Amino acid sequence: MKYLRSGLFNFLFFAWTAFMLAFLWVAMPFSPATFRRAISLWPKGCFALLKIIGVSFEMRGLENLPKKPVVFAVKHQSVWETIFFLWQHRDNAYIMKSELARIPFWGWYMTKSSHVLVDRTGGARSMRDMIRKTEVIMDNNRSIAIFPEGTRMPSGTIGKFHPGVAAIYTQLEATVVPVAVNSGMYWPRRKFLKKPGKIVIEFLPPIEPGMDRKTFMAELQSRIKAATEKLEKEAGFVAVQDQPASTVETEISEETG
Repeated sequence: MKYLRSGLFNFLFFAWTAFMLAFLWVAMPFSPATFRRAISLWPKGCFALLKIIGVSFEMRGLENLPKKPVVFAVKHQSVWETIFFLWQHRDNAYIMKSELARIPFWGWYMTKSSHVLVDRTGGARSMRDMIRKTEVIMDNNRSIAIFPEGTRMPSGTIGKFHPGVAAIYTQLEATVVPVAVNSGMYWPRRKFLKKPGKIVIEFLPPIEPGMDRKTFMAELQSRIKAATEKLEKEAGFVAVQDQPASTVETEISEETG
């Protein structure tokens, strides 16, 4: 039954996404704010479809959200969290890899919505461009979601944190909210089968400006790692004790290049 439900969900998820890609073309002539209202329909439909496989979600730590634009530094396990922040607030912006622009129409839509596409091979030039665009977005009272690992990591692992989030934190003196999830337990990367259960997303206490880059990165990774492990354990995750340490390192290097 799980395979049937997963198959139905996968089909409807891609069908809904394809429909939205076509529908949003009609909204392109409108303002970016109006376009973001249109695109916010997509996550609502996605979350409705998750009921097919028995997946719900719970938000924790809402009291840790400042009443100002922040940078959400998010643990990346699943497609789920790439949908969530469009659902949480339609004006949230993502920092994402430019390779996603290869999806037909998607790059145009992300640019229209004022999200940030980053060329990961562009070095210092790309970093400056990311900082400039992020500053404009936050000055317009919009929050940013960034995935410091740069790619989805399986449950029970954590990837190397890339320097972009530290550059935003130090150069823009931004408040960073670490975010933990256990989404990989139910919607794992590159897996056909989805599992019923409750995804938990937890907003941790914010990290205010003032730390140096090295201290900030160590604190951010420590908080996210500890909170994610707690959520995974709560959901019943059991680590494979005999898995070679090099396995995770190899996966990280293959994913990030």
